[in-house]
Amino acid sequence: MSHSISTMPDWGYLTTELACYLQTDATAVALTGMHMLEHDYNAQYIARHYQYQLTLGKLQLLELTLYLPFDTGLANIEAVRMIAVKAALSWYKASLSKNEDNDAVSYEALIFDIQLVGGRSSAAQNDKDNKKHNVLQRLKHSFGARYFLEDLVVDMNENTQQLQVFSWDDWYSIAAAVRTPCELWHFLSYHLEQLQHSATSHVPSFESEEALVKKFLQSPDLFVSAIAVDNALIKNEAQDEPNPALVAITLAYKNQSTTAQMYHQHMLQAAMLWSQLSMQMIETYSEKQKTNTDDQLDVPLVYWQQQLLDESLFSRHELIRTIYRHLKQSASLQKDGYVVHQHSYESLGRHYVLVFYGQEATGHNSKATVQPKLAQIAKDVATRLPIIELHHVIVLGIDFITEADDTFIDIDLWIQPVDTMTQRERQLTKQLQRLKHQDIQHQHDSSQPIQQTDSKMGATKKAIRKDSQVNGRPQVHLNLSIPARKEK
Repeated sequence: MSHSISTMPDWGYLTTELACYLQTDATAVALTGMHMLEHDYNAQYIARHYQYQLTLGKLQLLELTLYLPFDTGLANIEAVRMIAVKAALSWYKASLSKNEDNDAVSYEALIFDIQLVGGRSSAAQNDKDNKKHNVLQRLKHSFGARYFLEDLVVDMNENTQQLQVFSWDDWYSIAAAVRTPCELWHFLSYHLEQLQHSATSHVPSFESEEALVKKFLQSPDLFVSAIAVDNALIKNEAQDEPNPALVAITLAYKNQSTTAQMYHQHMLQAAMLWSQLSMQMIETYSEKQKTNTDDQLDVPLVYWQQQLLDESLFSRHELIRTIYRHLKQSASLQKDGYVVHQHSYESLGRHYVLVFYGQEATGHNSKATVQPKLAQIAKDVATRLPIIELHHVIVLGIDFITEADDTFIDIDLWIQPVDTMTQRERQLTKQLQRLKHQDIQHQHDSSQPIQQTDSKMGATKKAIRKDSQVNGRPQVHLNLSIPARKEK
């Protein structure tokens, strides 16, 4: 038995980003066997199921909150915890059997919260007269690999999906540590591997989730996806050599050097800045829609928000670093305007074009001149970029504005979806890439409307890509002003 509810979880910073991936309202779930807890231990519970569709797969979270009388003894708390986890595992197994034909990649997790109710034996009565008696105190507890080896032995077959179990405190600390949906997904993969390794070796591979997430974030494994994308970009001739920043950071993590912590702090700061930037862009366009009924999207706004937020810690670091590097460019370059091509290091097929407007109001590369061309720039890039997996081109029109002692960034955003290539188109693209490899003539010259930097974008035409106005998917044109980070 279950029914839809509209509440959102409270898991800290990451909850806000996950919200745009939520498929439907949360579902209230009835767990078999919990009636015994209500009768024997005077307990109550609430179980809610959340389904998120991330780019990498489906994330399903079961949030179970158990209310116990404040005077419940430790032995009874442990017994109740065991019964509740078994009930959740039973529910998960039953739900899994209903979706046997679903081979999609997914991760499932139980977030288990135990709250002690002070002064009363039930948390159900919340009227004003009795509210002061229902003081809730969250019980701090944890699981770790040892719990599932010694206390609650479960089948950890690598061929079957597993319900990963976390306490509410551990889940909150994990969400705060990983920061992005991408990193959460990768950590769940890492956590499950550790559990399976523990079951195989019969030796706990970690003592607590807090220690494991710290180990995960200090490991060069954090950059596996970024390295794979970087190698693919070189193979596709979208860049000449490995990203120097990626090489430096990966080596620092591998060698556990003192600079690794500095890099990590930079990535965390960049992750938050990119998140704020993305949220404000979508909010700005949402407000625009309210006043312009003729400019309605045929797809939900969250679809576009997902494209922006589907970036890893390193990917966000590179995007933010590219934006703020503008302040260190030469005066002539800032005056004339230029373009930087940047790539997502989480998804090979997402490409960014950062157009830095020239400072002269009537210049060839001024905002007034280039802004109306952002859509065409996106289409041109889509036809020329030698990446077969290309699925989105995101163009940022960036203008740095100084007023008194404050600097602001004015950003125009255009998101261009790109069709998936057919097999014939893939073959033609590969042929064109081979021809390009044989052609030593440089394609960049002064005839381009905007100077391009940090890019290997050639002028070879690859017109085999279709125009991306398909399936009713329009482009998004946004404008945003935020304070720029002051340089020291």
